[in-house]
Amino acid sequence: MTDGVTIGQAAAFADVTIKAVRHYHKLGLVDEPARDSSGYRRYGSAELLRLVQVRTLAAAGVPLADIGPILDSDTALFAEALADVEQLLTARIAELTAQRDMLHRLTSGDRTLLPDRAVAMLEGMPALGFTPQDVLTARESFVLAKALVPEGFDDYLTDIEHALRDPGFVELTKRSAEVIGWEPNDPRVAELATDMAEHYLANPAQLRIVTGLQAHTETATRYRLIAHHGEEQNSAAARLASLVETKLRAAGIDIPRPD
Repeated sequence: MTDGVTIGQAAAFADVTIKAVRHYHKLGLVDEPARDSSGYRRYGSAELLRLVQVRTLAAAGVPLADIGPILDSDTALFAEALADVEQLLTARIAELTAQRDMLHRLTSGDRTLLPDRAVAMLEGMPALGFTPQDVLTARESFVLAKALVPEGFDDYLTDIEHALRDPGFVELTKRSAEVIGWEPNDPRVAELATDMAEHYLANPAQLRIVTGLQAHTETATRYRLIAHHGEEQNSAAARLASLVETKLRAAGIDIPRPD
């Protein structure tokens, strides 16, 4: 009777693949047994025990490069090494849990990128007569404002919350959305710009919606990324924004310039 088992049997007993066993040999984690008279390697109980130990540590998340030293260490060092591995696994579990929670939050759409109060405003806009495109534009502006001017975002939301209670502001906002279908030189663009500038100047609290989007660094760049999001160059929307800003500057309001 031949002692030991073949590599295929050893792999099956240790619940690994033959390829894995050979990889362990290559890394020096498990010694290759001697060949028998028929030229086959026979795995005895010592090799099987080592295979199971390697497979168990690898399944627990221990890097293969660390398994050899761990198995070859004394009892105290072995326990210490396993404690270190446990810490790494705990950190990894926390990371995976956070990633899973983020995936769950993705199912709630806006709540992934925006605080609840911003989401509530977006959800309430249709009741005020805003179109789905208006809501989408507002959402994108909120996301940009939160990312580019985080220190002023809460105040920005507060100013918008208050402004949405003003029918005049709501009406002007709806009118400004209509310019998308206008030609840049349409006389209504200049008329609307005048109405908007006058409204802002008459309502300083609402004017902060424009002036509040100014970061401490790269002010002009960040401001324009938010205030002019979605505008096409030389479009009616771009001309409207430029005219409003020009009128506000003429009234002494500090609005960042392109340069």
